[in-house]
Amino acid sequence: MGGGATYLRRGLTYDRPVAELPAGTVTFVFTDIEGSTELLKTLGEGYGDVLAAHRRIIRRAFGAHDGIEIDTQGDAFFFVFPRARDALAAAVDGQRAHAAATWPGEEAVKVRIGLHTGEPALHEEGYVGLDVVRAARICTVGRGGQILLSETTRALLGSGLPVGVSVFPLGQRHLRGIDEPERVFEVAIEGLEPVETRVDAPEEPEAAEAEPAAAAPGGELERDIARRFEGLGDRLAAGIQDHILRSFQGRSPDAAGSSADDIAARFESLGGEIDARVRAALEKRGGAER
Repeated sequence: MGGGATYLRRGLTYDRPVAELPAGTVTFVFTDIEGSTELLKTLGEGYGDVLAAHRRIIRRAFGAHDGIEIDTQGDAFFFVFPRARDALAAAVDGQRAHAAATWPGEEAVKVRIGLHTGEPALHEEGYVGLDVVRAARICTVGRGGQILLSETTRALLGSGLPVGVSVFPLGQRHLRGIDEPERVFEVAIEGLEPVETRVDAPEEPEAAEAEPAAAAPGGELERDIARRFEGLGDRLAAGIQDHILRSFQGRSPDAAGSSADDIAARFESLGGEIDARVRAALEKRGGAER
């Protein structure tokens, strides 16, 4: 368990009894408000009303689809669902409700939502593993109004999508703290304005794949070399820009760090702490037996 992440279910008040955390294959959902810092600056004390309305929308939409609230911090939520289809239906309902709501000062409240399905270990104190971190990172690479899915979640959904919903691929995204890139999918909701998506620059084919130019007669060799290197500066600039963008993925658009990331980071080291407690208990027990 060392190096993993553990997530504790906090003592929350519900209108109905809280079920035990589901084990086996589950879908994690993270949400947060894009540009919440700017909203706070603009609305001042009125931001409290926005936050309260946002929380009501999320809890109502997610609770209606059997979502279990694990944690909340600021404007961010962390839920778990026993079924991927229920998680997606909840996310869609949440986005529709936010789009239909009237907000103070006619400000737009844009929520980004990330879903990932896995089989995390379930310790007595909560979930252990990287699946929760992956879900949080998928949320933070999104934009306000987007629902993003991991490849695993997309595969489980199959053709069982809610009415008026479609899914299309966005390509691979580099998630902070995750070694391998994740293939990410976006959910399109009928009647809601599509969100402009950040697109990673495509990789250029290697020069070795080009046809050899040794046999080019006369001045053709020079012209062939010129064709190969035409626009090289633009491609290098695009590559540098892409590298910089990747280094910032996982942060909120206002560069202050997202609440979803804060939730993920808060319990990042607890897997190791659990191991340490277990070792200490075993050592104590061994000392008592001697």
